[in-house]
Amino acid sequence: MPRQTVFEMPFAKVYSALVGKAERKGRTRDEVDEVTSWLTGYVPEQIDELLSSDATYGSFMERAPAYNPASELITGRVCGVRVEAIEDPFMRRVRQLDKLVDELARGWPMEKVLRK
Repeated sequence: MPRQTVFEMPFAKVYSALVGKAERKGRTRDEVDEVTSWLTGYVPEQIDELLSSDATYGSFMERAPAYNPASELITGRVCGVRVEAIEDPFMRRVRQLDKLVDELARGWPMEKVLRK
């Protein structure tokens, strides 16, 4: 079976994994929705629509309504890779959202996660 890239994976599958990571550490889906909205510009209702559609994670990132310019403040490592050093802009976006959810799961206050 050919391997799928994260861009080809169903949005619902990837997002559920992000929510699961946060919930295992005592955070909520609403908080994941909040950081996702902050980063991408999607509102929670749009995220819900995407979850019930056949959208891919790649199309979710590609069609982000208002990608936050403050995303450049997201630095650090995800899976051993420095987020700010990723050259592919789409992969950087994937890793930025993953980094935000990691910070949530580590118990960071929302203000710090959202770079306020």
